[in-house]
Amino acid sequence: MADHDHSYKYLFSHARMVEDLLKGFVREEWVAQLDFSSLEKVNGSYVSDNLQERQDDIVWRVRWGDTWLYVYILLEFQSTVDPWMAVRIMTYVGLLYQDLIQGGRQGGKDRLPPVLPIVLYNGGQRWTAATEIGELIQHIPGGLGKYRPRMQYLLLSEREYSDEELSGINNLVNALFRLENSRNPQHLLDVVTLLLQWLSGPDQDSLRRAFTVWFRRVLFPDRTTEEDIPILEELGEVKNMLAERVKEWNRQSMQKGLQKGLQKGASDLLRDQLETKFGSLSTELRTRLEHADVKQIKEWSRKILTAQKLSDIFDN
Repeated sequence: MADHDHSYKYLFSHARMVEDLLKGFVREEWVAQLDFSSLEKVNGSYVSDNLQERQDDIVWRVRWGDTWLYVYILLEFQSTVDPWMAVRIMTYVGLLYQDLIQGGRQGGKDRLPPVLPIVLYNGGQRWTAATEIGELIQHIPGGLGKYRPRMQYLLLSEREYSDEELSGINNLVNALFRLENSRNPQHLLDVVTLLLQWLSGPDQDSLRRAFTVWFRRVLFPDRTTEEDIPILEELGEVKNMLAERVKEWNRQSMQKGLQKGLQKGASDLLRDQLETKFGSLSTELRTRLEHADVKQIKEWSRKILTAQKLSDIFDN
């Protein structure tokens, strides 16, 4: 999971990824007013009271009219839902504000800049945690509720987007989500081909490397040892490797299809012979025929010539 987290942070250390994230997935009117040419990565290291530094947070700011809008992107990817994510977000944003105040960078004498907290979630289960801190605090009558904090974060759950929603758009974050949601070699190859088109040119070298690292560290996490992970230096090498895998995948699919066809043909033939000689078969015998392999069906077929009853064929 650490490799996954670091690979995402590497990707979202690029301004184009942040721009595509906001344009493609923050579907609110104010996004159209942003000056994306002003996107600037700022220091994401804050020291909390217990002196635990958060060195790897990804924080960007971007011009919104005459104002700096701070975009705080939390990149902590888990396979399980964190029920207290709203508390963590409130803490992180508070640390951001504290850092801005201490550094005299709050942007106004008596106002703090707006912050957009984003949580990218790529787990397999549906996200069920509260997205607003107030939902986690017990309701108490008598006026105490007015002191309950209120803060919401934007949840982007990758697996809730269908391929139809994500395909056909020149957006790098769309492509990333499509890659996360698929392990079909042909599908992966199609997306990588698009990435190579979108990231052509020397000015995109860093992003190509970032996606290559993501493939190496995230797409192939099931490799048992470090030595087994493909040594991929360029996105073009990823494409070539996937092309070979597509050939192997197609070959295996053809073999499976042929084997299945042979099995069904042999099973249907034996069933016809059995019913001709012994009458209708029971549901149990039909099921055995449907799930038997070709070798077993041949063995039964040899017995049918001398069998006087079904048990002569199917016993043992």
